[in-house]
Amino acid sequence: MLSMKKVDNQKRNWRDVLFEIIFEADTAAGKWFDVILIICILLSVVVVMLDSMEQFSSSHGRLLGFLEWSLTILFTIEYILRLICVDKPIKYARSFFGIVDLLAIIPTYLSVLLPGSHYLVVIRLLRVLRIFRVLQLGEWVGEANMLMRGLMASRRKIFVFLFAVLIIVTIIGSLMYVIEGQKGGFTSIPRSVYWAIVTLTTVGYGDISPAIALGQFLASFVMILGYAIIAVPAGIVTVEMSRADSKEITGQACPGCTQQGHDKNAVFCKFCGEKL
Repeated sequence: MLSMKKVDNQKRNWRDVLFEIIFEADTAAGKWFDVILIICILLSVVVVMLDSMEQFSSSHGRLLGFLEWSLTILFTIEYILRLICVDKPIKYARSFFGIVDLLAIIPTYLSVLLPGSHYLVVIRLLRVLRIFRVLQLGEWVGEANMLMRGLMASRRKIFVFLFAVLIIVTIIGSLMYVIEGQKGGFTSIPRSVYWAIVTLTTVGYGDISPAIALGQFLASFVMILGYAIIAVPAGIVTVEMSRADSKEITGQACPGCTQQGHDKNAVFCKFCGEKL
């Protein structure tokens, strides 16, 4: 029984050390791990970009391919280690960063069956968001955390707002389809909704435009409405950022859900209740 407990303790200690290095940035080892990881991510993106340029791919194709596969294998090992050292691997795999980590390695393996799909590895740039964990050790922690809390707090309001905008452009697109018809280039309701989105966001490609006076009047109304709508998301986020408190937080990650952003004196995770 004692030997079994010793083995369990050794496994637990090994996993704890690995978790500290990979998921936390409060230690020197964790910080260096994040810095090296970010450098490798940026290097892999540069490799893919160079590979897309004919002058480089023709002369250094083998070297670029070797670097890409080497970095992909490295990221694969890292992903497996992340799953090993967390208490709930399935929960991590379904989290935002867990999905991003998986998507970051799939394109290279997929390129064996679908040539050219390896260019999708630029999604690895999303992994650079982990740099905020390194910044938490510096003087920018307050600004970075306030921005993140503001965005997270306003996500439901933004979703409701976008849903309302979707309803508006669908109605406007349908009206324009009835007013202009196929002769004016509004060949279907989806294409008319596309025009409404382009006009409402003040992009104005000009590939479709109303020719009838009533249609032009509706288009003018949509353009003016666009200016009012664009200001709404900025206002929502600004209000939530002003409400965000300025408590000092650390880069410590929860061993249960791997979430960060805990107060400095926190004992339990505020997301899942796991002891920190």
